[in-house]
Amino acid sequence: MSPRSPVDQAVVARHGWTQAVATVLGAMVAMGVVAGLGLWAAGAADLPDHAFPRVVTATVVTAVGGTVKLSGGAGGLADSKAGLTVIPLSVTLTGALVLGAGFLRPLRHRAVAGGRELAGWAARIAVLWLLALLATAYAARQKFKLPLGNDTLGDLGDLFGVSPEVGFTTDVPQTVLFGLLWLAGVLVLALLVSRRAPLPGRLLRFQESVRPAAHAMVVLLLAYVVLGGVIALAVAVTRGHAPETLAVILLGLPNLVWLALTIGLGATWNGRVEGPFGLPMPHVLDEVLRSKDTATLNLHTLAEHDGRVWWLVAVDAVLLLSVAFLTAARSPARVRAWQHAVHLAVALALTVLMICLVGRVSAHYGLSVLGIGDLGGDLGGQLFLEPELWAAVGLGALWGLVAGFLGALLARPLRRKGEVGRTAV
Repeated sequence: MSPRSPVDQAVVARHGWTQAVATVLGAMVAMGVVAGLGLWAAGAADLPDHAFPRVVTATVVTAVGGTVKLSGGAGGLADSKAGLTVIPLSVTLTGALVLGAGFLRPLRHRAVAGGRELAGWAARIAVLWLLALLATAYAARQKFKLPLGNDTLGDLGDLFGVSPEVGFTTDVPQTVLFGLLWLAGVLVLALLVSRRAPLPGRLLRFQESVRPAAHAMVVLLLAYVVLGGVIALAVAVTRGHAPETLAVILLGLPNLVWLALTIGLGATWNGRVEGPFGLPMPHVLDEVLRSKDTATLNLHTLAEHDGRVWWLVAVDAVLLLSVAFLTAARSPARVRAWQHAVHLAVALALTVLMICLVGRVSAHYGLSVLGIGDLGGDLGGQLFLEPELWAAVGLGALWGLVAGFLGALLARPLRRKGEVGRTAV
């Protein structure tokens, strides 16, 4: 007997362009609103030459994996350089949630779906997403003039008529490529983490091993975002700086809280802050990173400035054990404790790998007039933040292995579907 009724097939057939347009448009609008409000709170609305809409567009481009190139120029007597690599993960998360929900909504009443049906529905979204990427990529272009100040550098600029500019453009081919890869990742992840989304019949055997652990990782990441948002709002109410806090929440809250997640696991990041640049993060992090040499960012170095950082370990332990218990409780009873441990270890290792790849930060800007300034000084600086990747992934796997095993043991008294033999562990 076929698991699909004629009514189910008719529902899939109605997955038309109208629903795809609503999904893509909804995601773009949501990301634009979040990026716009965050940039407005950060003061970007005062940018010259009515540049604010283009900066919002560029932020959306970088949020979905696109590439924005910085450029500078100051005439024949001056030189400038600039670069920026950062993903505003608040905007990214917003787009992923809207796209995932829109992709799954027409499928929510299905038990099984054919591969062609899912591919056709995803292809409609991909075509419209490609058009949206091209539109945003070509719109994200702008140039700004920079004042040289009132010191010697400014006097030389006035004398020789130097008017430095910095601008940004979008690398359209790379934006399209990485934007489509990002979309594919979001749609695949939506199918993996949803408990009710249909899968092709040949993939159903992977449902027990993949879906509970994948769902648990999404719950873990969202729990950190919610917890970080509550703390940030509490700090804004009690200590002020509400606009700056709102900008951090709307642009880079996951950047901070997921960094804290990896540090709580014992991971190490290396970085440096130099010049006028700063990172939208607690003072203790900026204090550690603002050093003459590359700084090491981990539990020990942070604890030297603020002992409360050890609470990150406790928060990680509680949340990981909670999602491990959730994973085991939602899995069939025939899945052994060691299997839960392996599933969660792989899932957490991949989650940490994702955080390390998307959480990197790199920015620099410099200006020199007649060799004065050395592409640094008051009008230049740099910042970067990079993880020790494979050590972090290994720690994630170890934490996942332990938490998965303990969570399975805690879930054993619960009544779950399926049967398990005497050797349940």
